[in-house]
Amino acid sequence: MDGVSGIDRLHEIMTRLRDPQTGCPWDREQTLESLKPCVLEETYELLAAMDKPEDKENHIEELGDVLLQVMFQCVMAEQEGRFTFDDVANAISDKLVRRHPHVFGDATANDSATVLKNWERIKQQEHKKEARHSALDGVPGVLPALLKSQRTQEKAARVGFDWPDAEGPMAKIGEEMRELNDEVANRKSLSPADSNRVKDEFGDFLFAAANLARHLKIDAESALENATAKFSRRFRAVEAAAKAAGKDLKDMTLEEMDALWEEAKANPGGQVW
Repeated sequence: MDGVSGIDRLHEIMTRLRDPQTGCPWDREQTLESLKPCVLEETYELLAAMDKPEDKENHIEELGDVLLQVMFQCVMAEQEGRFTFDDVANAISDKLVRRHPHVFGDATANDSATVLKNWERIKQQEHKKEARHSALDGVPGVLPALLKSQRTQEKAARVGFDWPDAEGPMAKIGEEMRELNDEVANRKSLSPADSNRVKDEFGDFLFAAANLARHLKIDAESALENATAKFSRRFRAVEAAAKAAGKDLKDMTLEEMDALWEEAKANPGGQVW
């Protein structure tokens, strides 16, 4: 395939793999439903690679794996006579041109906020023919809850429903924390009936925290991921320190474990026992 572009080569390979007579049995058997876990897994692996851009080879590999999922579905669609890879590429190209009139047209947008407002306005116009009647329509229902909350808030903000700065979300967090404290104090038992109001207030607290993250230009999903990773590193250090001292965490007091925890915090880049 000398002289063939990378994308054309990938298309030819995927077409051969899906050939009904001479292709790969596994590739021929795949359906949109069976590919869903693959798409999800490859997306998460790409996210991990994006955290280490200095590893160029791995970044390239994971981008290729995601591109394969796109090409896989396009070749399936071609075989069924529904659409082609070029249809997909042209559709996104048309959308990018249409939603960037400040670059490809006569509109003006001097900052990102204006760009996003124009994008949302154009998007609403595009979807008038669809059953979309809310600025919130279009947020994928399958998103993780924390990410979904931030995307929902972003869409509301693009039509002006938002605080002007981070002071509003900060105050809202305090309000939700007080309401959560009240519900916890008033809960009579741990039964679902008595816990539902606590659950609702806890959800409101998380939603407010995600909103503050948005105002601070922080991605709430990755912030929580980083916090979880940090906890895991420190806890493993606590486990290692206990083992080095010939102890088992289950036999230690909370005060003893907390002392090891403080050591792990004070020595984040040092020796792990």
